Amino acid sequence: MMEFLLQPTSQVVIWSTILVIVILTTVYVVKRFRDRIDEDMPGPIEHMSFFREIYDEGDITETEFRTIKTVLSEQLEGASNEPDETG
Repeated sequence: MMEFLLQPTSQVVIWSTILVIVILTTVYVVKRFRDRIDEDMPGPIEHMSFFREIYDEGDITETEFRTIKTVLSEQLEGASNEPDETG
């Protein structure tokens, strides 16, 4: 049995199998973390609330707030126009 495992062809098959398993495991782990990170990201509505607070405190000007509001509104529209990938 040991002689069979020491042949170059057998070693190539064994190491190739190990490599495929490592790659598949890595892809699975990265995908799980990426999905989890995407869930934790605040959306445009949460950002708008945050910037409204900053504006109310006087840390940003009205012009800056309007610019931010415009950008976030565009993001919100873009998100509502995208097809739902959960279906």
